[in-house]
Amino acid sequence: MSTGTARRRTPAEHAQRHAAAARGTGTLTGVGTAALFILRRNWLRLAIWALVLASMIPVVYDSQQQAFPTQAARDAYAQVANTPAVAAMTGLPYAAGSLGGILVIKIWMTLAVALAFAVVFLVTRNGRADEEAGRTELLRSTALGRHAYPSANYLVSAALCLATGLLISLLCLSVELPATGSWVMGASIAGTGLAFIGLAAICGQLASTSRGANSLGVALIGLFYFIRAAADLQAEGVNPSAASWFSPIGWAQNMRAFGEDNWWPLLALASLGLAGCLLALRLESTRDLRAGLLPERRGPAAAGSFTTTALGLALRLQRSSLIGWFLGAAVSGLFFGSVAQAMSSLLDPENPFARNFVGTGHSMLDGVLGIFVLFNALLAGAFAIQCLGAARSEEESGRLEQQLAGSLARGTWLGAHLLIAVLGSGVILLLGGYLTGAASQGSAAPALLAGACLAFWPAVLSLLGLQLLAFGYVPRFTTAIAWAAYGISVMAAMFGGLFSLSEDVIRATPFGAIPRMPAEDFSWAPLAVLLLISLVLGAAGMGRFNRRDVLAN
Repeated sequence: MSTGTARRRTPAEHAQRHAAAARGTGTLTGVGTAALFILRRNWLRLAIWALVLASMIPVVYDSQQQAFPTQAARDAYAQVANTPAVAAMTGLPYAAGSLGGILVIKIWMTLAVALAFAVVFLVTRNGRADEEAGRTELLRSTALGRHAYPSANYLVSAALCLATGLLISLLCLSVELPATGSWVMGASIAGTGLAFIGLAAICGQLASTSRGANSLGVALIGLFYFIRAAADLQAEGVNPSAASWFSPIGWAQNMRAFGEDNWWPLLALASLGLAGCLLALRLESTRDLRAGLLPERRGPAAAGSFTTTALGLALRLQRSSLIGWFLGAAVSGLFFGSVAQAMSSLLDPENPFARNFVGTGHSMLDGVLGIFVLFNALLAGAFAIQCLGAARSEEESGRLEQQLAGSLARGTWLGAHLLIAVLGSGVILLLGGYLTGAASQGSAAPALLAGACLAFWPAVLSLLGLQLLAFGYVPRFTTAIAWAAYGISVMAAMFGGLFSLSEDVIRATPFGAIPRMPAEDFSWAPLAVLLLISLVLGAAGMGRFNRRDVLAN
């Protein structure tokens, strides 16, 4: 018979218990083990980010060598690049007459902002998201110190930035660009990532959910991007405005690779990242686990009749993302239209690279507009994949089981997310195409370019069909499969000629199969084939989802 009496601990045992707790709380104990754990979970994601971003250097450099083979052509480009539209989108063209300066204009802003997105998502994934899912509490119950896991998260993110910057510098050196400019190029992009690690770390302490932390981080990227853009619009020639120092992106841009080659802004970027991480660790000590410092905004006491439907709830959850994508499509369309005429006058139709833009019997302007139509289509494709990916996020978080516990059918729930992705991508295609035509100064009819963009809708739908198929059969790999297919199609459609891919291979990819109007003659056949493929894949994926178990990672 059990007495139910517990033995009282001696003072020495209490002291040992408190000492053990002290070793595991408020310290960096086990930070190395935590870093290895984060690397094991994210090594593929880290490798893809670093390799994809760095690999753009030789691709873009080779294309610009073919487009601007002589110094006269580069000088002509420098005149065209010195416009407000270019300054706002890609930064001040301070060295546009050199191959290194053209490389900065073409790719620096894309790489810097992309790395900022990468570290924001990575810090949130291994920080606020793990805390929200309960993994952080589980890890802290072992020998890990209170700050070990977040510190390891910041170190791994910093390693991604440094590795990406190093690869970019080495690839710049491999194409025989100036050594100093090559190292500054990589350092400026890595520095941007380091700065946003600190900002993302603070966002993870302020928000109480991973969705909120990502939203805050993305909002900061957008805010600092537009501050930098406004500052560059106020610049005197190629001399930056003082307002550019209010943005970390502006700091990194002012390192001016292949120009002045300034190193000192890197210290400011690294200091911002370190200060942000230290402040985040301090804030973490003042709050409860799973709680955020910012109070959650209370919603209405009762949901409206539309919000209680599957479609209404999906729209409510994704409304901020939808607004951001639509604004991005509008800005891109206006930018593309504003520079179309200038680009068409700059490119030489006899140049082999330029001929990749131009279809047989069509003008250079039509070719440039065709490329911009493709850009709009790529934007719509990325939106659609990200939008439908919200369905997998709902399943991973466990919220799907709660929604299906009532009378809601699986097909209705998934169909709501699919409908938003399908219709939203169509809106982006029409909006981007119409605004490109409207801003092209009479070079093309807005309705014509809107129709040319909409012709890529079946390509976007085919990617959604593949994503649905993966969601039904291999849900854990849905995101990887969808983005891998998207990336392959983008590379083939945009750079297939540079990689010496055959026309048949390029046409076998979704975006490569669609004619780029007005540069190419229109054909209904590829649209019909892609639409059929999307229907078959989507139906198979939906059918499988209705029969499989609901998984929560």
